[in-house]
Amino acid sequence: MTRAFVFPGQGAQTIGMGRDLADTYPASRAIFEEVDEALGEKLSTLIWDGDPAVLQLTQNAQPALMATSLAVMRALESEGIAVTSAAYVAGHSLGEYSALTAAGALSVTDAARLLRARGRAMQEAVPVGVGAMAALLGLDFATVSRIADMAAGDEICAAANDNDPAQVVVSGHRGAVERAVDLAKAQGARRAVILPVSAPFHCLLMEPAARVMAEALDAVTIRPPVVPLVANVTASAVSEPDAIRSLLVTQVTGAVRWRESVAWMAEQGVTEIWEIGAGKALSGMVRRIAKDVATRSVADSAEVRVAVEALV
Repeated sequence: MTRAFVFPGQGAQTIGMGRDLADTYPASRAIFEEVDEALGEKLSTLIWDGDPAVLQLTQNAQPALMATSLAVMRALESEGIAVTSAAYVAGHSLGEYSALTAAGALSVTDAARLLRARGRAMQEAVPVGVGAMAALLGLDFATVSRIADMAAGDEICAAANDNDPAQVVVSGHRGAVERAVDLAKAQGARRAVILPVSAPFHCLLMEPAARVMAEALDAVTIRPPVVPLVANVTASAVSEPDAIRSLLVTQVTGAVRWRESVAWMAEQGVTEIWEIGAGKALSGMVRRIAKDVATRSVADSAEVRVAVEALV
């Protein structure tokens, strides 16, 4: 079996995630402590006992999800399953930072600070209410791209997340996104809904955030990952630090090519993909993209034990 580890993006966060890992594995607890220290606040308290609405804020959700994913990875490593047991790592949007940290390209401290900066910059790039995102279900990426072009007019509207063969997310100015929803319904979309997000991610409206991240990324050390990253914006593997740095900037405004990334890994011989961290959304996408690829979700200590036992 050839394995890949993938790491979830925003929307997977829940209050209490990672708590039992921290209670069970000292290495997992150390991740949350390091993130708390890096940010100068008890993010772990918010993650485990806080207000869901506060955790959902982009500047909190992004480092929180990274911390939880790394806590899972450290638990697996404590049980003898190293990141180097995978041929590739990948992450959905912010999950790329989790993937790179798991693979040793970024330190936990740098990843936490970068994601706090990324979350704030993405939130501040567009005034609340100006932008929107919508999920269009039942249409492929090419069709949604045409719909986005038609809906844009003199505004911005783009296919932002190519999640799986029948789930594409558009992003841009609210009016343009609303027009895209209407056009999608007229063209037979199974469902077309505005998403409850605070900003229009992965479109050109995020250019101010991309500039912030270019400066922030220039200030950190990126090492060659011990496992190649399958990048969102290219849907292919990368290991060179300067290329990774550039792609992380491009990713802020670029589309998340998740469907193509999973298909590419399958073409390279990956036969099982493990979702490392909160939620199971990526596993569902993988099953719809590459039906012959086995999936496993690992989010807590019980699932860590099941994963370990399955390999014995």
